[in-house]
Amino acid sequence: MAIQPYQEDSEVSNPTKRIRWATRRVGTQKGRRKRQNIFDRHHKGAGSVEKRRESAGTDLEAAEEDDESEEQQGPGRRIFFNRPLPQDARDDQGHPLTYFVRNKIRTAKYTPISFVPKNLWFQFHNIANVYFLFIIILSIFSIFGASNPGLSAVPLIVILFVTAVKDAIEDWRRTVLDNELNNEAIHRLVDWNNVNTAEDNISLWRRFKKANSRGIALVWRLWKGRRGPKSKGKSYAERAMDEARPSIETRRESVFSQHSHRHGGREEGIQMTPVPSPALDQTQFGNEPLEAVEERPATSMSYEESGVDEINGHLTVPTAKAGASAPIKRFYGSLIDPTITPPGRARFTKDYWKSVQVGDFVRLYNEEQVPADIVVLSTSDPDGACYVETKNLDGETNLKVRQALHSGRQVRHARDCERTNFMIESEPPHANLYSYSGVARWQQRDPHNLDAPGTDMAEPISINNLLLRGCSIRNTEWVLGVVVFTGEETKIMLNSGITPSKRAKISRDLNWNVIYNFVVLFVMCLVSAVVSGHAWGSGNNSLAFFDFGGYGSTPGINGFITFWAAVILFQNLVPISLYITLEIIRTAQAFFIYSDTYMYYAKLDYPCTPKSWNISDDLGQIEYIFSDKTGTLTQNVMEFKKATINGVPYGEAYTEAQAGMQKRQGIDVEVEGARARKQIAEDRIRMLENIRKIHSNPYLRDEDLTFVAPDFISDLAGEAGKEQKLANEQFMLALALCHTVITERTPGDPPKIEFKAQSPDEAALVATARDCGFTVLGRTNDGIIVNVMGEEREYTVLNTLEFNSSRKRMSAIIRMPDGKIMLFCKGADSIIYSRLRRGEQPELRRATAEHLELFAREGLRTLCIAQRELAEEEYQLWNKEHDIAASSVQDRDEKLEKISDAIERELTLLGGTAIEDRLQDGVPDAIALLASAGIKLWVLTGDKVETAINIGFSCNLLSTEMDLIVFKVDEDKPERAGAELDRLLATFNKTGSDEELKAAKKNHEPPAPTHALVIDGDSLKHVLDDALRQKFLLLCKECKSVLCCRVSPSQKAAVVQMVKNGLDVITLSIGDGANDVAMIQEAHVGVGIAGEEGRQAVMSSDYAIGQFRFLTRLVLVHGRWSYRRLAETIANFFYKNIVWTFALFWYQIYNNFDCSYLFDYTYILLYNLAFTSLPVILMGILDQDVDDKVSLAVPQLYRRGIERKEWTQIKFWTYMVDGLYQSLICFFMTYLVFSPATFASESGQNVNDGKRMGVYVANAAIVVVNVYILLNTYRWDWLMVLITAISILLIWFWTGVYTAFTAGFTFYEAAPQVYAQLSFWALTLLTIVICLLPRFAAKAFQKIYYPRDVDIIREQIRQGKFDYLKNVDVETLPPPLKATSTSSSDLSKPINRANGNGPNDIANGSAHGRYDDSRPIYPPSVTTTHNNPRSHDGSDGTDCTQRPSLDLQRPRRLSLERPARVSLDRPRPSFDRMRQSAERVRPSFEASNDFTSAAMLTRFESSHSQNPIPPTVTGMESKRRQDISDDLR
Repeated sequence: MAIQPYQEDSEVSNPTKRIRWATRRVGTQKGRRKRQNIFDRHHKGAGSVEKRRESAGTDLEAAEEDDESEEQQGPGRRIFFNRPLPQDARDDQGHPLTYFVRNKIRTAKYTPISFVPKNLWFQFHNIANVYFLFIIILSIFSIFGASNPGLSAVPLIVILFVTAVKDAIEDWRRTVLDNELNNEAIHRLVDWNNVNTAEDNISLWRRFKKANSRGIALVWRLWKGRRGPKSKGKSYAERAMDEARPSIETRRESVFSQHSHRHGGREEGIQMTPVPSPALDQTQFGNEPLEAVEERPATSMSYEESGVDEINGHLTVPTAKAGASAPIKRFYGSLIDPTITPPGRARFTKDYWKSVQVGDFVRLYNEEQVPADIVVLSTSDPDGACYVETKNLDGETNLKVRQALHSGRQVRHARDCERTNFMIESEPPHANLYSYSGVARWQQRDPHNLDAPGTDMAEPISINNLLLRGCSIRNTEWVLGVVVFTGEETKIMLNSGITPSKRAKISRDLNWNVIYNFVVLFVMCLVSAVVSGHAWGSGNNSLAFFDFGGYGSTPGINGFITFWAAVILFQNLVPISLYITLEIIRTAQAFFIYSDTYMYYAKLDYPCTPKSWNISDDLGQIEYIFSDKTGTLTQNVMEFKKATINGVPYGEAYTEAQAGMQKRQGIDVEVEGARARKQIAEDRIRMLENIRKIHSNPYLRDEDLTFVAPDFISDLAGEAGKEQKLANEQFMLALALCHTVITERTPGDPPKIEFKAQSPDEAALVATARDCGFTVLGRTNDGIIVNVMGEEREYTVLNTLEFNSSRKRMSAIIRMPDGKIMLFCKGADSIIYSRLRRGEQPELRRATAEHLELFAREGLRTLCIAQRELAEEEYQLWNKEHDIAASSVQDRDEKLEKISDAIERELTLLGGTAIEDRLQDGVPDAIALLASAGIKLWVLTGDKVETAINIGFSCNLLSTEMDLIVFKVDEDKPERAGAELDRLLATFNKTGSDEELKAAKKNHEPPAPTHALVIDGDSLKHVLDDALRQKFLLLCKECKSVLCCRVSPSQKAAVVQMVKNGLDVITLSIGDGANDVAMIQEAHVGVGIAGEEGRQAVMSSDYAIGQFRFLTRLVLVHGRWSYRRLAETIANFFYKNIVWTFALFWYQIYNNFDCSYLFDYTYILLYNLAFTSLPVILMGILDQDVDDKVSLAVPQLYRRGIERKEWTQIKFWTYMVDGLYQSLICFFMTYLVFSPATFASESGQNVNDGKRMGVYVANAAIVVVNVYILLNTYRWDWLMVLITAISILLIWFWTGVYTAFTAGFTFYEAAPQVYAQLSFWALTLLTIVICLLPRFAAKAFQKIYYPRDVDIIREQIRQGKFDYLKNVDVETLPPPLKATSTSSSDLSKPINRANGNGPNDIANGSAHGRYDDSRPIYPPSVTTTHNNPRSHDGSDGTDCTQRPSLDLQRPRRLSLERPARVSLDRPRPSFDRMRQSAERVRPSFEASNDFTSAAMLTRFESSHSQNPIPPTVTGMESKRRQDISDDLR
């Protein structure tokens, strides 16, 4: 039997073969398999050592060999369909050996049964809770002197209850989402025997849990019913808070898909499968079952032979011209066994996701979610293709193609499922999203001779035949498949893992402060125990007369008892309420961040959403920001702007990079930009008129046109000659044919055509071809239909060789209508140039390279387009080898890459394209603002070097004043990396020593703006080695900006880790795609942008925002506020506990440390809960030193957070000492009053007993503490003053109410007795003054003689120097001033009024640094650090003042040299403007191989076009296997 090729990721019909859409992250050819290490922790050797099976249609002997290799890799699974379990699948008792997990998932931490014990277990992991539980246990024993153990437990019970309620709410939300997901609807085949799960037993424990769950659900429904009906739906705020990631460890929410509003349930079955996709209202449960349709439905993705009215969205396929070869049909076999007579009972019915089991047949409709990992058997598409969106898995919104098994495409009805007879052998579950290996095995029977023996057949199953849980079906009416993995064994669940638990730096430091307090507490208790024991044993004192026997019989035992009594007495020294206070403050801060309308992105209806509430203070200490480029700094919305065709440049555009270049040259970009935009608008109108003169394109929509080139349309009409006309037509035809775009047609007259592509670049290319008259209408079974200037043509697609990260190109082999076979190839410029035919088109190559260089300077993303005509014999020979490679299971990707490389040679250059990925609004100003705050921004991107450099210039990361260090080490010479690092460090007088690293950790100054570093992924791999990492880190520390290009996700995380751990700084990572998740989770703070690449980054982040510019407000305003508030709150909290506890301690001096109480016990309990709690909480929530506008206008205020000066150990001990001093005053002032005399009330009763003396001390202490907190608060608004007054008055109110009842025992009537004494009021006033005077004096001295930055700015605000901000919108604040100070305290230095370099001038808006447009104009000096022998230092040799003649396999055309105009004789404003800018500023770094310049592209010959196509795969190795691009990375 002939070898049966296996199609991968095919989007068109047989005989199309395609390389699968590559999702491998391959940095170099030596590291093809390095990603496997990431997944080894889930399954040892799941992908790297597996031995995959041979091709489809192999014989049984080959299949047996595969069995042996499968056994070597570890236990897999076998799934049987309509055949009984064999004996080797059962144990000795006859039970199945394998039991598969349920499809029901649970991300919630608790169940109704386990909540109380499990939650308490987690809460008592907090050492403070354990400590206070221990205190309560001690209080139970009266031997330790606690007067009311029940009251002692109240604070802990309150905290445990509040935390439990918070955890319950969070977990309830997760449970609701789990239930919503588990109860989603799915069509599942029922009433047939699934032998894989038929014998599963439900355990008694599971039944018990289910009964409890149902009981609680019933109670909940009854309770809700009693409350009455409630409006359905949630507000956006509720939905966003539902998605918030809790501060505790939990699974990432990537396990949740975007749920539809369908809820599961069972209903009547649906007999037939091939039915049109139901409308949205038909999918709701309760509707009648859909009628079966016997015929195959027409789909929007495939055109049938029957003519259909184009207005309705379909099209008549033109008849192929003579000469086109028909595709060769091959026999793939069928999973249907014709000998089986179906019972006819099976039917598809709606069921819950949680009911899906391994081995089930399921049917999915368009827009539905995939409930489990499913192997596709058949689809509504005649080619067996279906389209899926995977953004819930990898964050990518582009559609991907998945292919049905060839042998399963006849399985379309429920009765067909009953007639199947096959087995799937699968690898075990593992987390690799991009790899799967399995095989379907069956016996092929002859339907015409049922008695004949069957033939054993097998078809391999790859990742391209697998639909993963969490994906969504798109553009496919229905899909039928079988389930292979469920629940926790699906790839999305294996990848969900545990979200890294992040703790704020202050929280980590706080642990040490709590330990210090424990030490102080231990010393106090030890002193009490020693003194009390000594006093008890010494005799000759009043104890002998008044103590009628103690619990301890010896001094030692008495001291031991006193020690634990002292622990109870001084328990407030370790503040349990501090933790709940911090939770309250951080929750409020998260709410304020979420409610900030200035960070609301209206386009997506998306506010800034905090997902981790416990790290807001880290936002105020960020020193390094690591940012992705595409989609983060840019919009990731691609627009085709320019092209070069046959050496002629086309397109008018004015980009940010070009504006930045002109700005550096001193050109007024506002005037120039307005002029350029006016010219472009006029050219746009002219182009649209010319297009419609040539051809009334019904698919052109004026608003969609991005390629503005009226001269292109003129040349397309023939004004520049027939040769240029043909070149333009062939170029556009190549764009229309070389792609994997999916066409979406919206009915109308004419229908609207939109394109869905695997990359936005590809969609932009095809859309431009449509606008110019080359419209892709759709695909037929084996071809693609293009409307070429009004004429509809069908092109047969023979092969599609897709783009991947290692190939950097894609190709399509097309049979043209005239029978010729053409290969169209598009890819990176260096890749295409290395494959051009040797010795041909030298001048065209030179001119195209020059144009591409100019396009790249404008910040445009460039591609080259080339073609090749293939002889029939040559193609058939190559196609045979391609079939063998495509049908291979082992090393399939490598074999396909080799065979594709063999055909993609001897190309003819057509031209190049330039696509713009525009910067997001406000990015340059945001970066400048962050830089002014002292924050260092690094860009980590996968783009090529020159694109990243131009974006760096356009967004203020780079300037012409910087020396640009382009670090490049050849992959085959890694030993030179160390030498280059030593040489570069020597320029900064560094050696990379440990001493220098220690100094770097202490130095938080921003580096001088003199150097910037650019490094690619290959070089980064070498310098991240342990031996070189420290030197590389110190080199980066000296550079103002760092750009890492061509880096993988793991390298991004490695860079973040290097800086975070190496320099001991607080880091922030920001990105928008799945490739940014690693660095987002590695950084202290991760920020996700809700952009075009899905929400994977958002789901894994700590904060989610809509645009990059919102980061400035998040960090500089909310971050700085949160850090300063929490630092002040914690310091004041420790202070107030020291005051209270040591006042009790001083009292023990006068009663032999017997641990008697100075205060009534209610005072001790309410001190932290009521009397002093609100002011300190309000300080942490609402305090502001300056408002948000001033924070943004003076970003230098943020540097105090970078230098970590708001919370230090010095500050902690200062407040501790201050509290110690005030405790002395509070106690001994009262003691000195009572020591010489006694006081009697009007009734004659004394007030000198312990409890009433405690009223003197307690009232004064509480007033002092609250006023002290107010004194440390910057913002005295009415609310803060009111809460402080209420807290002070509360002590008098409680004393008066509580002592009015006899429940106080000896405390009865204490209030009227004490408050009636003049001595009480005089003493209280005097105590307050003496306690607060030192703090007030120190603050006054510091603010007058040593003012901080914020003190100066606050003074200027009082002077009215910032009044101009009152009428300024925050979003329209002027650009930040260039930071020239190198310290956070520069503003506090003497102000030089003459030169205007002080804060006064900042307040008035004058710049103490020059703006970019006033800088001197001169090119930057550049240090190139490459080691490529082909490179040249200095000028790259490209002549920008003339253009040579060009050719395209034809006689030389006219010379393009013109003394007046350098482009052509017709006006080309955009091209001439860019060329003139390039001539004025020509950075020398572009001469190196790191920049794909014109000179570089013309310096090498076509290294991959040396030999003709060899006849075999073994001869397809070129002399130089490595792409020339590897030398450029």
